Amino acid sequence: MMARGLFRYGIAATAIAGAGLLAVAAAPSRERAATVQPVVVELFTAQGCSGCPDANRTVETVATEPGVIVLTYGVDYWDYLGWPDTFARPEFAERQRAYRQALRLRNVSTPQVVIDGRRHVSGARSPELKAAVEAEARGRGWPPEIEFRETGDRVGVGSGRAPQGGAEVVAVVYRPGQQTVEVKGGDNRGRAVTHVNVVREVRRLGDWNGRPVLFPLPVEAGADEGVVILLQAKDDRSILSSAARPEPGRD
Repeated sequence: MMARGLFRYGIAATAIAGAGLLAVAAAPSRERAATVQPVVVELFTAQGCSGCPDANRTVETVATEPGVIVLTYGVDYWDYLGWPDTFARPEFAERQRAYRQALRLRNVSTPQVVIDGRRHVSGARSPELKAAVEAEARGRGWPPEIEFRETGDRVGVGSGRAPQGGAEVVAVVYRPGQQTVEVKGGDNRGRAVTHVNVVREVRRLGDWNGRPVLFPLPVEAGADEGVVILLQAKDDRSILSSAARPEPGRD
């Protein structure tokens, strides 16, 4: 539909030594970079979009793949069709519009999947989605490391080459696993629509200029929530590095 107008990738929590400075090597080893750097799959969907339930299921098929973080954002611009999306927030649609500009698209649409901020596909086309994820996985380089403090209240970003225009660090709070909503109005009236890894909040932590930096986590995720940290270029919106905090009580 055109608008008018994580799996969870657990990394080991690493202690931050000394006076709170992140102990991160300037250039991580090839083996470590290849092991810990996931592909980020962001789905923009709406409960009032007739083609979105199928896309939700398609994206869920890659959510259990090793080395993939799936995040689902509900958008609100289809609410006028008769069903207010129960997970949507205005800032999620703004995030999608930022990708529209960076990817030079004519409009925003649902369902849409953005992979590592660099490429997009329709969420309903499984072969194309899996091919895009595999292509991004093959292109892994040596990204700056992202490490959570053991106490869970801070996160560090290591050193690396900052992109032209700079980069920012973003915290995404999400609900791991499936959530199903019974839609009672609009194009999907009477359908049970299932989502995976639903995003609840996106919070900008600050800028990154290529030097190691430590940020406080601005939210206390509940026992049923996870946190993904994204290091993202400001200009072209490409995701330079990412990491997910493991679920409480899980290895």
